[in-house]
Amino acid sequence: MKNTVFIGCGTAIATPFTESAINYIEFGKLIEDQIKNEIDAIIVCGTTGESSTMSEDEKKNVIKYAINKIDKRTKVIIGTGSNNTKTAIEMSKYAEQEGADALLIVTPYYNKTTQSGLIAHYKKIAENVNIPIIVYNVPSRTGVNILPETCLELSKINNIVGIKEASGNISQIAKISSLCGDNFDIYSGNDDQIVPILSLGGKGVISVLSNIMPKYTHDMVYKYLNGEVKEACKMQLEVLELIEILFSETNPIPIKYALNLMGYDYGIPRLPLVELSKKNKERLVKVLSKHK
Repeated sequence: MKNTVFIGCGTAIATPFTESAINYIEFGKLIEDQIKNEIDAIIVCGTTGESSTMSEDEKKNVIKYAINKIDKRTKVIIGTGSNNTKTAIEMSKYAEQEGADALLIVTPYYNKTTQSGLIAHYKKIAENVNIPIIVYNVPSRTGVNILPETCLELSKINNIVGIKEASGNISQIAKISSLCGDNFDIYSGNDDQIVPILSLGGKGVISVLSNIMPKYTHDMVYKYLNGEVKEACKMQLEVLELIEILFSETNPIPIKYALNLMGYDYGIPRLPLVELSKKNKERLVKVLSKHK
């Protein structure tokens, strides 16, 4: 059995931008609120953090800022994935050097590598760092799906410890759990599947919802793990409508608007993403008001 990076809820934290820079005041404010609300990990420079539209210097500055700001009060996991293995290695080494607890590495996108290519990609990165790696499977964005048999091969690499599973395919996730057992931790990558994935042996969630409901999402996981299954299921069902609207347009468009509604100055996403539509703004205001 490998060491688990975290149990519970990790927030895939959004990044606030001004017209030309990172808004570190608001970023720091959200980090502090996450920690106060018992979040178990903070994931920086992920999909929700819009790492794909950050320059290399911006990524490095955000990584350094977040690690220093969190100051070991919770786990810090850095998204360092790329469709260029060399680039992923360089950013992973930087994150490790700065003090990251672990890395979240998305499958290489656009290239459409094979399953053998995925194993070679992750193996090469793992050989160049010493901290744990969580692989990230999100085929709807990358065009590549990590098969359960590939997870089994990856689980044999010492510092590849688990997967953020956002395929939405519960049967696939069950097979990963069956093949890999305790040697490969599974985290839900979809907020509407937290409890179902916990029921298959999952260790928690890497969440978008927890940007605005950190304590609630943390509690949902721990209620399930502590045997309060019915209460955890109830909590999952009670936020389904909110989760649906948070993914009504491409993440992180809705969550940034939700953060603005909650008093943060998070602005709008960077192009090519645009502001939430008027219709969905109205829906989000209405649904969010039920959860205050």
